[in-house]
Amino acid sequence: MTASSVPHPYFDRLIDLARAAGPVSVALAHPCDRHALEAALHAARLGLISPILVGPRARIERAAAEADLDISALPLHDTEHSHASARRAVELVRDGTAAILMKGSLHTDELMGAVVATDTGLRTARRLSHCFVMDVPDREEPLIITDAAVNIIPTLSDKVDIVQNAIDLAHILKFPEVRVAILAAVETVSAKMPSTIDAAALCKMADRGQITGALLDGPLAMDNAIDPEAAAIKDLVSPVAGRANILVAPDLEAGNMLAKSLSFMANAAAAGIVLGARVPLVLTSRADSLAARLASCAVAVLVAQSRLSGVRSLGL
Repeated sequence: MTASSVPHPYFDRLIDLARAAGPVSVALAHPCDRHALEAALHAARLGLISPILVGPRARIERAAAEADLDISALPLHDTEHSHASARRAVELVRDGTAAILMKGSLHTDELMGAVVATDTGLRTARRLSHCFVMDVPDREEPLIITDAAVNIIPTLSDKVDIVQNAIDLAHILKFPEVRVAILAAVETVSAKMPSTIDAAALCKMADRGQITGALLDGPLAMDNAIDPEAAAIKDLVSPVAGRANILVAPDLEAGNMLAKSLSFMANAAAAGIVLGARVPLVLTSRADSLAARLASCAVAVLVAQSRLSGVRSLGL
């Protein structure tokens, strides 16, 4: 059984919420293949987004024709190549034409290069970070995993923004209580394991109001972060241990492997979003299912609408 054939009721509710809030204009950078165009059209039909295609007209129209997709009603900004597509899509966001930026069939580093450009990009004072919103079978609530796609080896300073971005997202998604586990291989602080020292520092920063909006605990190993019995065996007395709904990985490799293990071995569905820029960024992959792409659009729509209504800034 694959993730696409397993019911994911949280994502269904998420899409319903976003449909009520949308549609939101989306600059779709370089959608030159079937996957990008199909997802955009499907999301548009659901009332989630209003796509603006940005890329080489001939290539986009050829991809649409080969996939038998009708894009005639969508605005299209013609560009020469993928780098130009990224720059133009960012320009559409900067001038207010679009409220979400979405990756098409260009490389992630091409799009991110335009996003982080000093004078023409979308950066804010907040560090950019990626969150996976996971709908895991048999879990009563969704799970946010961060960072699994942007910050390779984050510093303690980076992790402050990574944690705060995830907390702000959880509030936008209306988590009743936000419980953050700072993950490591063990649940005790060790000078030999820098991730445990970072975890302890982040928790103390939360105590002092430098991180707000959630309960934090760490270091916590994966088992005693999410399993109440494992936490009890270790005699961990904590409002987070065994009950975490945000998991903060020590680095990108750990976060990426954790998220993909849940997707491919536990039939979880994952929606991905980048936070900390002026607008939410949707970074899709060719391996993503249509359902995952739609859920990612739904998360981005809710974040974009929260920006417009002034709910928790996410650095915007």
